[in-house]
Amino acid sequence: MARPITLFTGQWADLPFEEVARLAGEWGYDGLEIACWGDHIDVSRWDDDAYVQSRRDILERNGLDVYAISNHLTGQAVCDDPIDERHRDILSDRVWVDGEPEGVRRRAAEDMKNTARFAAKLGVKTVVGFSGSSIWKYVAMFPPASDEMIEAGYQDFADRWNPILDVFEEVGVRFALEVHPSEIAYDYWTAKRTLEAIGNREVFGFNFDPSHFVWQQLDSVAFVLDFADRIYHVHCKESRTNLDGRNGVLGSHLPWANPRRGWTFVSTGHGDVPWEPLFRALNAIGYTGPTSVEWEDAGMDRLVGGPEALEFVRELAKITPPHASFDAAFSTK
Repeated sequence: MARPITLFTGQWADLPFEEVARLAGEWGYDGLEIACWGDHIDVSRWDDDAYVQSRRDILERNGLDVYAISNHLTGQAVCDDPIDERHRDILSDRVWVDGEPEGVRRRAAEDMKNTARFAAKLGVKTVVGFSGSSIWKYVAMFPPASDEMIEAGYQDFADRWNPILDVFEEVGVRFALEVHPSEIAYDYWTAKRTLEAIGNREVFGFNFDPSHFVWQQLDSVAFVLDFADRIYHVHCKESRTNLDGRNGVLGSHLPWANPRRGWTFVSTGHGDVPWEPLFRALNAIGYTGPTSVEWEDAGMDRLVGGPEALEFVRELAKITPPHASFDAAFSTK
Protein backbone atom coordinates (compact mmCIF):
# COMPACT_ATOMS: atom_id res chain seq x y z
CA MET A 1 0.00 0.00 0.00
CA ALA A 2 1.86 3.07 -1.24
CA ARG A 3 1.94 6.03 1.12
CA PRO A 4 4.07 9.15 0.77
CA ILE A 5 6.99 9.33 3.20
CA THR A 6 7.53 12.84 4.48
CA LEU A 7 9.89 14.65 6.83
CA PHE A 8 8.45 16.79 9.61
CA THR A 9 10.40 20.05 9.62
CA GLY A 10 9.70 20.95 13.26
CA GLN A 11 13.06 19.67 14.53
CA TRP A 12 14.81 21.40 11.61
CA ALA A 13 13.31 24.85 12.04
CA ASP A 14 16.67 26.30 13.06
CA LEU A 15 17.61 25.88 9.38
CA PRO A 16 16.12 27.95 6.56
CA PHE A 17 13.17 26.27 4.88
CA GLU A 18 15.04 26.22 1.58
CA GLU A 19 17.89 24.25 3.17
CA VAL A 20 15.60 21.67 4.79
CA ALA A 21 13.78 21.17 1.50
CA ARG A 22 17.10 20.70 -0.28
CA LEU A 23 18.22 18.04 2.21
CA ALA A 24 14.90 16.17 2.11
CA GLY A 25 14.85 16.24 -1.68
CA GLU A 26 18.41 14.94 -1.96
CA TRP A 27 17.69 12.12 0.50
CA GLY A 28 14.65 11.05 -1.50
CA TYR A 29 11.68 12.01 0.69
CA ASP A 30 8.36 12.35 -1.13
CA GLY A 31 7.44 15.53 0.66
CA LEU A 32 7.39 17.57 3.83
CA GLU A 33 5.14 18.06 6.83
CA ILE A 34 5.90 21.76 7.21
CA ALA A 35 6.17 23.34 10.65
CA CYS A 36 4.61 26.76 11.21
CA TRP A 37 7.63 28.20 13.01
CA GLY A 38 11.15 29.24 12.15
CA ASP A 39 10.99 30.67 8.64
CA HIS A 40 9.16 27.62 7.32
CA ILE A 41 5.58 28.97 7.38
CA ASP A 42 4.21 32.22 8.79
CA VAL A 43 0.48 31.57 9.06
CA SER A 44 -0.29 35.25 9.56
CA ARG A 45 0.51 35.61 5.84
CA TRP A 46 -2.18 33.19 4.72
CA ASP A 47 -3.77 35.86 2.50
CA ASP A 48 -0.47 36.85 0.85
CA ASP A 49 -0.65 34.90 -2.41
CA ALA A 50 2.97 35.63 -3.32
CA TYR A 51 4.18 34.28 0.03
CA VAL A 52 2.07 31.13 -0.24
CA GLN A 53 3.42 30.59 -3.75
CA SER A 54 6.97 30.99 -2.45
CA ARG A 55 6.45 27.89 -0.29
CA ARG A 56 5.21 25.95 -3.31
CA ASP A 57 8.17 27.12 -5.39
CA ILE A 58 10.67 25.87 -2.82
CA LEU A 59 8.97 22.49 -2.73
CA GLU A 60 8.85 22.24 -6.51
CA ARG A 61 12.53 23.12 -6.90
CA ASN A 62 13.40 20.20 -4.65
CA GLY A 63 10.98 17.64 -6.08
CA LEU A 64 8.77 17.60 -3.00
CA ASP A 65 5.05 17.69 -2.22
CA VAL A 66 3.31 18.80 0.96
CA TYR A 67 0.61 16.69 2.60
CA ALA A 68 0.27 18.38 5.98
CA ILE A 69 1.35 21.46 7.88
CA SER A 70 1.82 21.51 11.63
CA ASN A 71 1.36 24.13 14.33
CA HIS A 72 2.02 22.31 17.57
CA LEU A 73 3.57 25.27 19.38
CA THR A 74 0.72 27.72 18.92
CA GLY A 75 -1.95 25.06 19.48
CA GLN A 76 -0.39 24.30 22.86
CA ALA A 77 -1.29 27.76 24.11
CA VAL A 78 -4.99 27.58 23.21
CA CYS A 79 -5.98 25.67 26.37
CA ASP A 80 -2.91 25.61 28.59
CA ASP A 81 -3.11 26.74 32.20
CA PRO A 82 -0.81 28.12 33.42
CA ILE A 83 0.65 30.20 30.60
CA ASP A 84 4.18 31.01 31.69
CA GLU A 85 7.81 31.43 30.62
CA ARG A 86 7.78 28.03 28.90
CA HIS A 87 5.28 29.43 26.41
CA ARG A 88 7.33 32.57 25.89
CA ASP A 89 10.09 30.27 24.61
CA ILE A 90 7.88 28.61 21.97
CA LEU A 91 5.44 31.29 20.82
CA SER A 92 5.79 34.00 18.21
CA ASP A 93 5.86 37.62 19.34
CA ARG A 94 2.45 38.22 17.74
CA VAL A 95 0.87 35.52 19.94
CA TRP A 96 2.79 36.28 23.13
CA VAL A 97 2.64 40.13 23.06
CA ASP A 98 2.65 40.96 26.81
CA GLY A 99 2.14 37.39 28.08
CA GLU A 100 -1.22 38.06 29.75
CA PRO A 101 -2.61 34.50 29.84
CA GLU A 102 -6.08 34.96 28.44
CA GLY A 103 -4.81 37.25 25.74
CA VAL A 104 -2.24 34.64 24.75
CA ARG A 105 -4.95 31.99 24.53
CA ARG A 106 -7.19 34.20 22.36
CA ARG A 107 -4.36 35.11 19.99
CA ALA A 108 -3.27 31.47 19.79
CA ALA A 109 -6.82 30.50 18.79
CA GLU A 110 -6.80 33.11 16.02
CA ASP A 111 -3.44 31.82 14.81
CA MET A 112 -4.86 28.30 14.62
CA LYS A 113 -7.75 29.58 12.51
CA ASN A 114 -5.19 31.20 10.20
CA THR A 115 -3.31 27.89 10.10
CA ALA A 116 -6.41 26.28 8.60
CA ARG A 117 -6.70 29.12 6.10
CA PHE A 118 -3.03 28.81 5.13
CA ALA A 119 -3.40 25.05 4.66
CA ALA A 120 -6.36 25.59 2.36
CA LYS A 121 -4.44 28.17 0.32
CA LEU A 122 -1.54 25.73 0.01
CA GLY A 123 -3.86 22.92 -1.08
CA VAL A 124 -3.29 20.89 2.10
CA LYS A 125 -6.14 18.96 3.73
CA THR A 126 -4.62 18.20 7.15
CA VAL A 127 -3.18 20.34 9.94
CA VAL A 128 -1.32 18.52 12.72
CA GLY A 129 -0.87 20.03 16.14
CA PHE A 130 -1.40 20.21 19.87
CA SER A 131 -4.43 21.44 21.80
CA GLY A 132 -3.02 22.32 25.19
CA SER A 133 -4.93 21.34 28.33
CA SER A 134 -6.14 23.17 31.41
CA ILE A 135 -6.21 19.88 33.35
CA TRP A 136 -2.88 18.26 32.48
CA LYS A 137 -1.59 19.81 35.72
CA TYR A 138 -3.92 17.41 37.57
CA VAL A 139 -2.51 14.25 35.99
CA ALA A 140 -0.90 13.05 39.23
CA MET A 141 -4.40 13.17 40.80
CA PHE A 142 -3.08 14.50 44.11
CA PRO A 143 -4.34 16.60 45.68
CA PRO A 144 -7.40 14.79 44.38
CA ALA A 145 -9.05 16.28 41.31
CA SER A 146 -12.84 16.05 41.44
CA ASP A 147 -15.00 14.83 38.59
CA GLU A 148 -16.25 18.39 38.26
CA MET A 149 -12.73 19.74 37.76
CA ILE A 150 -12.00 17.21 35.02
CA GLU A 151 -15.35 17.84 33.34
CA ALA A 152 -14.63 21.58 33.40
CA GLY A 153 -11.34 20.90 31.60
CA TYR A 154 -13.04 19.09 28.74
CA GLN A 155 -15.68 21.81 28.56
CA ASP A 156 -12.92 24.42 28.37
CA PHE A 157 -11.36 22.48 25.50
CA ALA A 158 -14.69 22.31 23.66
CA ASP A 159 -15.43 26.00 24.22
CA ARG A 160 -12.03 27.07 22.90
CA TRP A 161 -11.65 24.61 20.04
CA ASN A 162 -15.15 24.47 18.55
CA PRO A 163 -14.83 27.99 17.07
CA ILE A 164 -11.43 27.03 15.64
CA LEU A 165 -12.88 23.85 14.16
CA ASP A 166 -15.69 25.88 12.61
CA VAL A 167 -13.05 27.63 10.48
CA PHE A 168 -11.41 24.30 9.63
CA GLU A 169 -14.79 23.06 8.38
CA GLU A 170 -15.38 26.25 6.39
CA VAL A 171 -12.13 25.88 4.46
CA GLY A 172 -12.26 22.07 4.08
CA VAL A 173 -9.27 21.17 6.26
CA ARG A 174 -9.07 18.58 9.07
CA PHE A 175 -7.26 18.97 12.39
CA ALA A 176 -5.18 16.02 13.62
CA LEU A 177 -4.40 16.30 17.33
CA GLU A 178 -1.22 14.51 18.31
CA VAL A 179 -2.11 12.27 21.26
CA HIS A 180 0.69 13.28 23.56
CA PRO A 181 1.51 14.04 27.20
CA SER A 182 0.36 17.55 28.21
CA GLU A 183 -2.55 17.53 25.71
CA ILE A 184 -6.25 17.12 26.39
CA ALA A 185 -5.88 13.64 24.81
CA TYR A 186 -2.74 11.83 25.93
CA ASP A 187 -3.80 8.16 26.05
CA TYR A 188 -6.59 5.81 24.93
CA TRP A 189 -9.37 6.88 27.29
CA THR A 190 -8.63 10.60 27.14
CA ALA A 191 -8.75 10.34 23.34
CA LYS A 192 -12.28 8.95 23.59
CA ARG A 193 -13.27 11.63 26.08
CA THR A 194 -11.88 14.35 23.84
CA LEU A 195 -13.97 13.22 20.87
CA GLU A 196 -17.06 13.11 23.06
CA ALA A 197 -16.39 16.65 24.31
CA ILE A 198 -16.79 18.07 20.80
CA GLY A 199 -19.63 15.83 19.71
CA ASN A 200 -17.39 13.58 17.61
CA ARG A 201 -16.99 16.23 14.92
CA GLU A 202 -15.51 14.67 11.78
CA VAL A 203 -13.20 17.63 11.22
CA PHE A 204 -11.24 16.55 14.32
CA GLY A 205 -9.10 13.43 14.45
CA PHE A 206 -5.68 12.27 15.55
CA ASN A 207 -2.07 12.36 14.51
CA PHE A 208 -0.90 8.90 15.57
CA ASP A 209 2.63 8.88 17.00
CA PRO A 210 3.43 5.52 18.63
CA SER A 211 6.52 6.82 20.44
CA HIS A 212 4.27 8.45 23.03
CA PHE A 213 2.49 5.17 23.70
CA VAL A 214 5.61 3.18 24.58
CA TRP A 215 6.44 4.79 27.92
CA GLN A 216 2.78 4.73 28.95
CA GLN A 217 2.71 0.97 28.23
CA LEU A 218 -0.24 1.37 25.86
CA ASP A 219 -1.16 -0.92 22.99
CA SER A 220 -0.50 1.25 19.94
CA VAL A 221 -1.89 -1.34 17.51
CA ALA A 222 -5.19 -1.42 19.42
CA PHE A 223 -5.35 2.37 19.23
CA VAL A 224 -5.00 2.32 15.44
CA LEU A 225 -7.67 -0.34 15.04
CA ASP A 226 -10.14 1.19 17.49
CA PHE A 227 -9.75 4.75 16.19
CA ALA A 228 -9.53 3.69 12.55
CA ASP A 229 -11.80 6.46 11.26
CA ARG A 230 -9.89 9.15 13.19
CA ILE A 231 -6.32 8.41 12.14
CA TYR A 232 -5.77 11.48 9.95
CA HIS A 233 -1.96 11.55 9.99
CA VAL A 234 0.92 9.34 11.19
CA HIS A 235 4.30 10.19 12.70
CA CYS A 236 7.16 7.71 12.57
CA LYS A 237 9.22 8.33 15.69
CA GLU A 238 10.87 5.78 17.96
CA SER A 239 11.21 5.60 21.72
CA ARG A 240 12.85 3.13 24.08
CA THR A 241 12.17 2.37 27.73
CA ASN A 242 15.02 2.03 30.19
CA LEU A 243 13.27 0.90 33.36
CA ASP A 244 15.98 -0.62 35.53
CA GLY A 245 14.40 -0.06 38.93
CA ARG A 246 15.95 3.39 39.32
CA ASN A 247 14.76 5.07 36.13
CA GLY A 248 11.07 6.04 36.07
CA VAL A 249 8.52 6.53 33.33
CA LEU A 250 8.09 10.23 34.17
CA GLY A 251 11.67 11.00 33.17
CA SER A 252 12.85 12.62 36.44
CA HIS A 253 13.12 16.10 34.82
CA LEU A 254 16.20 14.87 32.96
CA PRO A 255 16.99 15.82 29.34
CA TRP A 256 16.56 13.44 26.40
CA ALA A 257 19.36 10.86 26.02
CA ASN A 258 20.37 11.07 29.68
CA PRO A 259 20.96 7.43 30.73
CA ARG A 260 19.09 8.00 34.00
CA ARG A 261 15.80 8.58 32.16
CA GLY A 262 13.25 5.77 32.15
CA TRP A 263 12.52 6.43 28.47
CA THR A 264 13.86 8.49 25.63
CA PHE A 265 13.61 8.97 21.88
CA VAL A 266 15.99 6.92 19.74
CA SER A 267 16.60 6.38 16.04
CA THR A 268 13.77 4.73 14.15
CA GLY A 269 13.90 0.96 14.36
CA HIS A 270 16.12 0.84 17.46
CA GLY A 271 13.49 1.04 20.18
CA ASP A 272 10.28 -0.52 21.46
CA VAL A 273 7.64 0.52 18.93
CA PRO A 274 6.07 -2.57 17.25
CA TRP A 275 6.53 -1.20 13.75
CA GLU A 276 5.57 -4.20 11.62
CA PRO A 277 2.26 -4.87 13.44
CA LEU A 278 1.53 -1.14 13.29
CA PHE A 279 2.03 -0.92 9.55
CA ARG A 280 -0.12 -4.01 9.11
CA ALA A 281 -2.80 -2.29 11.20
CA LEU A 282 -2.53 0.86 9.08
CA ASN A 283 -3.03 -1.33 6.02
CA ALA A 284 -6.04 -2.96 7.66
CA ILE A 285 -7.79 0.34 8.31
CA GLY A 286 -7.03 1.56 4.80
CA TYR A 287 -4.84 4.47 5.84
CA THR A 288 -3.34 6.03 2.70
CA GLY A 289 -2.01 9.30 4.10
CA PRO A 290 1.61 10.18 4.73
CA THR A 291 3.97 8.50 7.15
CA SER A 292 5.97 11.43 8.45
CA VAL A 293 9.43 10.98 9.97
CA GLU A 294 9.87 13.12 13.10
CA TRP A 295 13.51 13.14 14.10
CA GLU A 296 14.15 13.56 17.85
CA ASP A 297 17.10 11.31 18.70
CA ALA A 298 19.37 13.54 20.80
CA GLY A 299 22.10 10.91 20.63
CA MET A 300 22.51 10.80 16.83
CA ASP A 301 23.44 13.39 14.22
CA ARG A 302 20.22 14.24 12.41
CA LEU A 303 22.06 14.43 9.08
CA VAL A 304 22.78 10.72 9.56
CA GLY A 305 19.42 9.85 11.10
CA GLY A 306 17.23 11.65 8.58
CA PRO A 307 18.15 9.48 5.58
CA GLU A 308 18.47 6.35 7.76
CA ALA A 309 14.90 6.77 8.99
CA LEU A 310 13.66 7.17 5.42
CA GLU A 311 15.17 3.82 4.43
CA PHE A 312 13.66 2.13 7.48
CA VAL A 313 10.17 3.41 6.69
CA ARG A 314 10.59 2.43 3.03
CA GLU A 315 11.17 -1.15 4.12
CA LEU A 316 8.04 -1.07 6.28
CA ALA A 317 6.07 0.30 3.35
CA LYS A 318 6.70 -2.98 1.50
CA ILE A 319 4.36 -4.78 3.89
CA THR A 320 1.21 -5.63 1.96
CA PRO A 321 -2.22 -6.32 3.43
CA PRO A 322 -2.70 -10.03 4.23
CA HIS A 323 -5.55 -12.11 2.87
CA ALA A 324 -6.70 -13.29 6.29
CA SER A 325 -9.75 -11.78 7.90
CA PHE A 326 -9.38 -8.48 9.74
CA ASP A 327 -10.05 -10.00 13.16
CA ALA A 328 -7.70 -12.94 12.64
CA ALA A 329 -4.85 -10.94 11.14
CA PHE A 330 -4.89 -8.04 13.53
CA SER A 331 -5.76 -9.54 16.88
CA THR A 332 -3.86 -7.78 19.65
CA LYS A 333 -3.87 -10.91 21.79
